[in-house]
Amino acid sequence: MNKIVFGCLLLLTGLLSVSWLQQDEIVAALRAGSAERMAKHFDAMVDVTVPGKSNTYSKSQAELVLRDFFSQNRVRGFEIQHSGNNPSSTFLIGTLSTSNGNFRTTVYMRNRGSKLLVQGVELEAR
Repeated sequence: MNKIVFGCLLLLTGLLSVSWLQQDEIVAALRAGSAERMAKHFDAMVDVTVPGKSNTYSKSQAELVLRDFFSQNRVRGFEIQHSGNNPSSTFLIGTLSTSNGNFRTTVYMRNRGSKLLVQGVELEAR
């Protein structure tokens, strides 16, 4: 019985560390203003809200919308203000500093198997 409990704890620890690594990659992509790096973590459909656009896009369309946003707003940095998670989902709220001002940024993610996939990205001018 102890071996089963220990095995389950190891599996859970491994899954959580994979999620944290993927979350770190998503934060690094925001800090770099890289739509390509963000898109590696997109689900098949992604809700994207940027100034002037808000829709549900395919993975490739969402990447284009973010690439356009980042090309018009050169990223200077990203600071996390708050994050949270439960067994099936995670979110980040932070401030994206750009050449055209700051944007309140929210990223919604969902665990799918061993992957953390971005379900939504909101960039709102402050």
